[in-house]
Amino acid sequence: MAGYGTSGTHGHAESRTNGLAIAGLVCGVVGVLVFNVILGPLAIVFGALGRKQAPVKGGAGMAKAAIVLGVVDLVIFAILMMVAASNGGFSWYVGG
Repeated sequence: MAGYGTSGTHGHAESRTNGLAIAGLVCGVVGVLVFNVILGPLAIVFGALGRKQAPVKGGAGMAKAAIVLGVVDLVIFAILMMVAASNGGFSWYVGG
């Protein structure tokens, strides 16, 4: 067992992953499909915070993509609201 678990970090490995950039990217991608108005701003905020961490933890590309997807989410939401307003609102029809 010599050498096993003796990396000198005492079980605390430092993560080089930019979690905020990943969270922003996930919020942005999911927000394209559902909950645009909630996940879009979250993607922008997480992406901006992830960009601040990028010099230390990397992930600048993911952070930029999160910001762009967050803006796309909000644009999709605005388009849906315009379509809803022009049609007099959404109406669900269940045939039967």
